[in-house]
Amino acid sequence: METAYSAVATLVAYLIGSLSFAVIVSRAMGLSDPRSYGSHNPGATNVLRSGSKKAAILTLLLDALKGFVPVFIVDQFGGRFGLGEGTVALVGIAAFLGHLWPVFFKFEGGKGVATAAGVLLGMNPWLGIATLATWAIIAFFFRYASLASIVAAVFAPFYQMLIWGGGPIAGAVALMGLLLVWRHAPNIQKLLKGTESKIGQKAALPPVPAAPPPKHAHKHGHSHHHSNHSHHGAKR
Repeated sequence: METAYSAVATLVAYLIGSLSFAVIVSRAMGLSDPRSYGSHNPGATNVLRSGSKKAAILTLLLDALKGFVPVFIVDQFGGRFGLGEGTVALVGIAAFLGHLWPVFFKFEGGKGVATAAGVLLGMNPWLGIATLATWAIIAFFFRYASLASIVAAVFAPFYQMLIWGGGPIAGAVALMGLLLVWRHAPNIQKLLKGTESKIGQKAALPPVPAAPPPKHAHKHGHSHHHSNHSHHGAKR
């Protein structure tokens, strides 16, 4: 029976996690679909690029709550149904995976930062606070939400193992951390290139083709002549 309860709790957590609040809140507030601008990521950071702080805060809170609530309920009330730490860990991962691959939104979800924070706070409030503090420190000094998320995701499993020990919770935290870093792969490339946008930066409109560089501006007939000049310029 415990297995059935555990399976139901995990499925419900996944369905709750599948509620993509970035899209739901944006629709409700008459804003553009967050998958159509900025990073195209349905998450609070991208919703902030719409210019609506209210929508971004609502998205952040609801995305965190959908991670926190299922974990907290199982942690507090699961014992009477024989649900232990293993189910708490499963439910946390399920809510997080729901955000990444939401069944209601063609499995196109966000990166899971707010939901992961909610899951951590539900599993172990002190771990959640330590991880959020890490995020806040990096975000404050470097102004990159993605960098803060990556650093926090890497540190969280170590905090759990060093302070509270291993077990299913540590495994769940490590798995979420790995998935978070993997989901941030495009951001890591942008950070390395120096093209990542900072916190609060408005969404850039689709890039307009820039004015062509001078060598392409000339007529084809002159291309040989000018390419020679460019070679001389390179030698200087």
